[in-house]
Amino acid sequence: MTMQKTFFISGAILGGLAVAAGAYGAHAGAKYMDAESAITFGKAVRYQMYHAIVLLAVGLAYAQWPDQKNVLKWAGYSLLGGILTFSGSLYIIVFAKIPMGYVTPLGGTLFVLGWFLLAWAAYKGQK
Repeated sequence: MTMQKTFFISGAILGGLAVAAGAYGAHAGAKYMDAESAITFGKAVRYQMYHAIVLLAVGLAYAQWPDQKNVLKWAGYSLLGGILTFSGSLYIIVFAKIPMGYVTPLGGTLFVLGWFLLAWAAYKGQK
């Protein structure tokens, strides 16, 4: 499978999972979360959805800037890593009550890197 397809499919799946998680948090999960946990959970879902959409854009960007495949690959990996470490650590905080505050900023850094790499690919792209 091409990286283009991998990132697009990942974005679509992670977007769908964000909708499912959001529905859980708004309905069934709301019974089991205190106010602080609900805020943390909402932030995890929101950032997962935002970056799932950006993964779709990375997948589409391969067609727009084919000469930037390497940069786009790292943009996609950074965004995937950001979702796993940022949103994933917040989900762990909410559900397992394990302090993960030291991991969450790494995810945020990966998000920023992914956005900047996507911008760089657009800037340097030949089309």
